[in-house]
Amino acid sequence: MADSPESEIHNPIFDKFENESEDPSNADISITPNTELSPPDSPTSKSAALSHGIDRSSNAAALAASLSLEEQVSLLVAADFWRSRAIPARGIPAFKTSDGPNGARGAIFKAGTKKAALFPCGVSLAASWNSRLLFEIGQHLADEVKARSAHVILAPTVCLHRGPLGGRNFESFSEDPYLTGKLAASYIKGVQGKGVAATIKHFVGNEQETFRTTMESVIEERPLRELYLRPFEIAIRESNPWAVMTSYNLINGVHADMSEHNIKDVLRGEWNYDGLVMSDWCGINSTVESIEAGCDIEMPAGNWRGEKVLAAVKDGKLSLEAIEKAAANVIFLVERTRGSDTSAELAEREDDREETRQLIREAGAEGLTLLKNEGSLLPIKPFQTKIAVIGPNANRAIAGGGGSASLHPYYKTVPLESIKSIPGKEIRYSQGCHTWKWLPLAQDYCTTATGEQGVILEFFEGDKFEGSPRVVQHKTNTDLYLWDSAPMEVLPAWSCYARTRITPLTTGQHTIGFSSVGAGRLFVEGELKVDLWNWTEEGEAMFEGSKDVLFEMQMEAGKPYELLVEMTNEKRPLTKTGATHRYGGCRIGYKEQDQVDYLQEAVHAARESDVAVVIVGLDEEWESEGYDRQTMDLPKDGSQDRLIEAVLKANPNTIVVNQSGSPVTMPWADRVPAIIQAWYQGQEAGNALADVLFGLKTPSGKLPTTFPKRLEDNPTYHNWPGENLKVVYGEGLYIGYRHYERIGIEPLFPFGHGLSYTNFTYGAPTISSTILAEPDKMTITIPVTNSGSVEGAEIVQAYIHDEESRLPRPEKELQAFDKVLLQPGETKNATLSLDKYSVGYYDTNLNAWIAEAGVFNVLIGASSVDIKYVYCSRYLVFMNATNTTLRGTVSFEVKESFTWLF
Repeated sequence: MADSPESEIHNPIFDKFENESEDPSNADISITPNTELSPPDSPTSKSAALSHGIDRSSNAAALAASLSLEEQVSLLVAADFWRSRAIPARGIPAFKTSDGPNGARGAIFKAGTKKAALFPCGVSLAASWNSRLLFEIGQHLADEVKARSAHVILAPTVCLHRGPLGGRNFESFSEDPYLTGKLAASYIKGVQGKGVAATIKHFVGNEQETFRTTMESVIEERPLRELYLRPFEIAIRESNPWAVMTSYNLINGVHADMSEHNIKDVLRGEWNYDGLVMSDWCGINSTVESIEAGCDIEMPAGNWRGEKVLAAVKDGKLSLEAIEKAAANVIFLVERTRGSDTSAELAEREDDREETRQLIREAGAEGLTLLKNEGSLLPIKPFQTKIAVIGPNANRAIAGGGGSASLHPYYKTVPLESIKSIPGKEIRYSQGCHTWKWLPLAQDYCTTATGEQGVILEFFEGDKFEGSPRVVQHKTNTDLYLWDSAPMEVLPAWSCYARTRITPLTTGQHTIGFSSVGAGRLFVEGELKVDLWNWTEEGEAMFEGSKDVLFEMQMEAGKPYELLVEMTNEKRPLTKTGATHRYGGCRIGYKEQDQVDYLQEAVHAARESDVAVVIVGLDEEWESEGYDRQTMDLPKDGSQDRLIEAVLKANPNTIVVNQSGSPVTMPWADRVPAIIQAWYQGQEAGNALADVLFGLKTPSGKLPTTFPKRLEDNPTYHNWPGENLKVVYGEGLYIGYRHYERIGIEPLFPFGHGLSYTNFTYGAPTISSTILAEPDKMTITIPVTNSGSVEGAEIVQAYIHDEESRLPRPEKELQAFDKVLLQPGETKNATLSLDKYSVGYYDTNLNAWIAEAGVFNVLIGASSVDIKYVYCSRYLVFMNATNTTLRGTVSFEVKESFTWLF
């Protein structure tokens, strides 16, 4: 999903809700929109298309052809923020969508009324390298979508990690297109196997968030095909996602929703894709061109379609054929997910299952990646009873990144509490330092006049606070971003009072922060403290919000202070064109004056302990949809690095746990004996970490993205984030490990790297054939033995090296992997499958993929650098990075060159 881009939502299109409760406490409940096409009390009818043996795509095309032009056009734009339009008289119900990549949130973007399961983020799932696990997660996600009364999940995200600063890297899988595509295909099969549509996104070239709605990605055709389109291609070939979401950006001069090359020629043409293509939210940029290119539905309810489409047809600018095709694709998705069941939408519900909890915990442990473990410091030993748990993330539930991936989880587990649950350990805790980007939300200190936690919102029709409040709501938090949750009764223009009382726990010079999306003012005890009524300088919080304004005031412990916010949804800054009123909302932050020296407290705790566990990293404020990171360094102002250095000096048995969705600079990495990359592990983050720290689980994660030593080493350093709204993908084919190997830069930790608490021995590989022709598949089998003393899983990776090609190619490319779980002393075969897709590259002279005649070497290892190769006279000699153990290599030949498209 999306933030709010430059294109506008015309709010009156959001039709009123029928049967909406008068009780303000129910104001967030999702109700089927009462439009002329989608009454909530439509009768139920069962579709013949649900019967076995019916070609539902043909049925959808026939039904679309039978509709009037007005009916067809009505299907090409959403009914509201999350739902398509229905035509009950023709047996066509609406479908409902739900974010997002790591859980089905439901119909409210912020602080939804119903809780949901929060799974590990995309990069953590990718770190498991476990296709079977991704399938199972897809199955559980489908059940969560159904509990939200939805039919379509807006996931998975398969944009690549082009560079380490991408704001949504945590949400997507990897820097490698093969790993990304294979995992996405398994995820999609799991979701759709239960009748829920997956939406693969963002198609295509959306590798950054900076100016994402207006930025042009300039990508040569070969890297476009071999890197950025390839995850989509793999997933469509292997799992056929029922929906594709276009990206916001332009690709080579054309907005993604209007790209005939990518949608019509490649997706629909070469790949013969039969599903729905939807826009990202507010990501339509034309009326005629987007429909002609093949973007079927505008999401959400917007102002590019409807009457404008009818006018374009009348003027001869838009073909009836394109409209009918788009309508048929919408109907086809409806039939795949609902048939013709036009019964009322059920209320969202919670479905907190024990088996889902256990799956999330298992997935979290599998994603944890052990980067370093000198002296086998990990796992923490039974005799090490005094444990210092230190760091800004130690006593917080850092479960996911920000933006459309956020949701209200059933629960969260905190590392400190999970570590305390381990018997026989004496725990010392210190925060160590701060890491917040904006002031922490004030909600824990806020109560309403009746003593409930949170804020009371009083909404007025119009932006002048006139008359009596039309709607009164109670919100439990102070992140009051009202993108999709302003009451329908007061749209399109509203004003609002937000009232609460903030009660300090301590006496001191405390800090309050305030930012606003529209016009906003903050009063404390009746005194105007922040005036953002006509703000002009944009910040990052809440996407289109102002800068966060901070002020200090002396406050007394236990004394309540009245806070009043006046806000409207009149658009700011006023220089922006388009609609005069948009989303509105505000954010209230609060921090009490520090009473202790956190760094000295941490040093003391470390010095008095057997082992120090320092938990640092980022969070959903630093990594989010809507903006990119500005640096690879740990926030804030070097405080986390200083904390690690100080703790390490006090106790050499220091374990650093980094929670982030992308690489961070680690200037202390060569001195810290043990490092775990913990990603964002969802609601079981604390428990999964404790499982690995104390050896209840053996880590098996491998990096799905390269960790460079310095930001300057990464392939995008010279052209990130671009200039004058244009970013040139000048590194071409060489992103990730392809780049580091090509120019000989040693990374901090390479792609595919990850250690275990046990050891693995590789046997000699065997190959099923030494000749590969176009229809063939071949299998490589490698016996792997657990030569250690505990259970563990090894990920065997196969990289293809083309000995000679007409066009330049990367030194090697991942083309197969397998994960095998082994008991101590046990041997199992890892199985690696190869086919024509494993050897081909895209030739722009041929406008096709080609497998050239010649010899291909399969390099088998435990990471991208585990096997290196050198030329020695006429022979290619393979060795691992330490030159001590051969992992294995085999070769095969393509006798005659051949080409293909899909």
